[in-house]
Amino acid sequence: MAVWDDVVGQPAVVAELASAAQAAGALVTPDHGAEQPPGAPAANASRMTHAWLFTGPPGSGRATAAKAFAAALQCVSPDRKLGAPPGCGFCDGCHTALIGTHADVETVRTDLLSIGVKDTRDLVRRASLSPAGGRWQVIVLEDADRLTEGAANVLLKAIEEPAPRTVWLLCAPSVEDALPTIRSRCRLLTLRTPSPEAVADVLTRRDGIDPDLAARVARSTQGHIDRARRLATDESARARRANVLRLPLRVADIGGCLRAAQELVDAAGEDAKAVAEEVDAKETEELRAALGAASGTGGRMPRGTAGVMKDLADRQKRRATRTQRDTLDLALTDLAGFYRDVLNLQLGGSPDRVANIDLLDGIEQIAASSRPEHSLRRIDAVLACREALDRNVAPLLAVEAMTLALRAG
Repeated sequence: MAVWDDVVGQPAVVAELASAAQAAGALVTPDHGAEQPPGAPAANASRMTHAWLFTGPPGSGRATAAKAFAAALQCVSPDRKLGAPPGCGFCDGCHTALIGTHADVETVRTDLLSIGVKDTRDLVRRASLSPAGGRWQVIVLEDADRLTEGAANVLLKAIEEPAPRTVWLLCAPSVEDALPTIRSRCRLLTLRTPSPEAVADVLTRRDGIDPDLAARVARSTQGHIDRARRLATDESARARRANVLRLPLRVADIGGCLRAAQELVDAAGEDAKAVAEEVDAKETEELRAALGAASGTGGRMPRGTAGVMKDLADRQKRRATRTQRDTLDLALTDLAGFYRDVLNLQLGGSPDRVANIDLLDGIEQIAASSRPEHSLRRIDAVLACREALDRNVAPLLAVEAMTLALRAG
């Protein structure tokens, strides 16, 4: 299986990356083994550059494409001496890059709200090192849109003056999420949302999902492959989503609006708490052990370690906040999709084009009892709630304002 097989529905992007990886191989080992003399040109070297910016909507697979490219750059398949393209997926270079253990591939993602200056400086220092394997030092920054302004300026310096064998792969939802000075120094690749048919095919062929279930979840998530895979493999996730999409039928009065808002926020909080229970206790105990605490969770801590433990607690709190917001954002995205289906029917569209086909009865009920302008205002209310959460408005206040706006239409 080639590394590109996981990049779903992006033929133009795969072609460009494969071409660049081929050119990169010529820069590292021209003539299949001889080291490149300093300053010597390589054929088609212009296809390769030191910084790339992968953009695309959520679910388009921008991080997957970046990791596939990183693997192709590290490909050491013996078949390459016979003219095979890089990215075989089986050699040690490809395999370790894909599973995250390659010494020269650093994948950075954050479970916090932002990436700060300190973490970015550490990353820049890593990027300045020569590759241990002699090929490329590859830095995959999955959350480039979460860089603070100071962190982005630190990164800019590294991209302006890159090390000879360092490649930066930045991922962001849109070009506007990166500083103009950074994006002007990167080669831009724009991914599109894959078709539901392509996603369903991957779920069936690679994950062994029942074809009917695969088609249903791919259609309901509108081609978002990660969410489709989660819905297909997690029955509780499907139940939570169904509960969210019943919200439009429960806002007939003010009491219903407030109850629905509280339940939505509580569900997101429970998800954040579940993640915390899985990760926080292990992190805390590992840090206590590293600091020399007495055995047992109640063991006495050495003097002078209280600040370190407080930093960990603060980090865990920020992670819980992001988890809650991410869960709410997914729920709001589903709600916007529900009202888009309502608007489709109100404008004379066919039920065959409804994404949430399992909820067709409820969609038809809302469509018959309101007008298209009501649906547009409700979609605007959902989007306004997402923006309010981005501005750190208290989640319950933001969601209550949204449910009241949904009731008013």
